[in-house]
Amino acid sequence: MIEFDTAKTGFVIVDMQNDFLHPDGAYGRAGQKSDDIAALVPKHKTVAEAVRRAGGWVISTHFTLVPGKSDEPFISDHLRRLRPFLTAGDFVPGGWGQALIDQLRPADLTVEKVAFSAFYMSRLEWVLRRAGLETLIFGGIVTNGGVASTARDAHVRDFHCIVLEDGCAAFNRRAHESSIASLSTIATVSTCDTVVEALDRAP
Repeated sequence: MIEFDTAKTGFVIVDMQNDFLHPDGAYGRAGQKSDDIAALVPKHKTVAEAVRRAGGWVISTHFTLVPGKSDEPFISDHLRRLRPFLTAGDFVPGGWGQALIDQLRPADLTVEKVAFSAFYMSRLEWVLRRAGLETLIFGGIVTNGGVASTARDAHVRDFHCIVLEDGCAAFNRRAHESSIASLSTIATVSTCDTVVEALDRAP
């Protein structure tokens, strides 16, 4: 049974951004979509509403492509090979594409990220500590990338981690399933419904 000190609990929504999910975003324009990823939105909304009712925090991480000269973004070599369609204007800081999708707004805390892990060279740990958070519930995309990397970095920082098995997704279902199995060694793996029920019964 999962129990929460709700004031010390945060729901970390990993990279649920317009450029990933919206048809007019960078991935949508390139024909990169996933039914599994699209199905996360109503589940996340339910979890976020339960966290808010319980007095917890909603945190969103935002993958970001930092523009250089002539607005051309800095793109890591591995990402350029995987997603050659990314270009100027995609995931730009403060832009529509970089923003959390409308259905999940607003978040209490937002953090830009430039790598898989939202802890890498960011202010994430600082704001989580300042908010007094000890338990982090993880959902978002992709399971084998941003979710796994951020959850593992949270674990080594002594946060108690809960990963939502049906609240994460990847472009490859096998990658999702193997990542969930691996994350079970460092986190509690649960479902959205179970977590919502636990939040609603918390004192």
